[in-house]
Amino acid sequence: MLLLLVALSALPSLNDEDADDDETPDPAESEAVLESPPDGTLLYSADVDDAELEQRFVGDLETLGSISVGLAEAGRLINGVQMKPSDHVEVVDRDNAWGTAETIEYLTIVADEVGNAVPRAPPLRVNHIGKREGGYLRPHFSHQSGRDVDLGFYYVPGTDVRALKGSRIGAMDLEANWALVKALAEKADVQVVLLDKKVQAALYDYGREQGEDEAVLEKLFKGPNALFRHARRHKDHFHVRFFAPRSQELGRRVQPLLAKRPDENKLVHRVRPGETLGALAIRYGSSVKLIQKASGLASTLLSVGRTLIVPLRGPCTQCPVTPPVVVPPRVIVAGQP
Repeated sequence: MLLLLVALSALPSLNDEDADDDETPDPAESEAVLESPPDGTLLYSADVDDAELEQRFVGDLETLGSISVGLAEAGRLINGVQMKPSDHVEVVDRDNAWGTAETIEYLTIVADEVGNAVPRAPPLRVNHIGKREGGYLRPHFSHQSGRDVDLGFYYVPGTDVRALKGSRIGAMDLEANWALVKALAEKADVQVVLLDKKVQAALYDYGREQGEDEAVLEKLFKGPNALFRHARRHKDHFHVRFFAPRSQELGRRVQPLLAKRPDENKLVHRVRPGETLGALAIRYGSSVKLIQKASGLASTLLSVGRTLIVPLRGPCTQCPVTPPVVVPPRVIVAGQP
């Protein structure tokens, strides 16, 4: 069973090469969260019991590693890891290339897989992941908890991406992009990949031409639980949301401890019509200046639909706690990349 959290308000559209004129957010970007296992077992952070977790959270936070708090569209990041360029990775915006340790590791693995499978392929173009401490990153709806990343397509060598108009499918290097599909499915724990249905169809056809099993193609591209899902404004990039099992589970477990660290005692609030900073400060026991500083606001004007980081002065009584993470089995792609 899934708990589907759907955004109700509009956000600005993308303003870089991943742009589109439609500014309405797509519900596909909201995070579907698997409910907790029946016994509440800790699957990914059992090496740290509750007493040690509290001790390290309060006194030695860095030793816990990355922590993903909340959801992809309403979350933040503690101890984020910055993506670095390499032979197989191009980082477009280093200031906004912060994610969980798992996200950075998975990106490195899949980029190396493609580079080794298709040596002619250029480095994987890594666009936005998130801010160092997560939270709202203009112009995205999600990209808030260190697990979302926008990846550029691989194009036929010699392609001038800036000169492309209309559909980019004809300019795509399908062999390299199929290698990326395979690497994401087999080598990483991917929750979902958001991609326009026409691009999915081109990849589906290519995979079938390579002799891939129809059952595998169904798992990748067909049905409500497919790994790849259609989303508007995703005609020119892959929007990959990774599971970050340990980081997510730690994020869930530290929620009751936030008040023990004033610098991390924060909640995420999505702005609704009619709300003001003053009213929110009163509601949460914070202050206008604290919210402005934490959220990077230059004024008191609020945009409906964006999220704010709200520093608290006491225990959070309104912070939703996500259930324990359950990562499903990976998809094995048997055909040639």
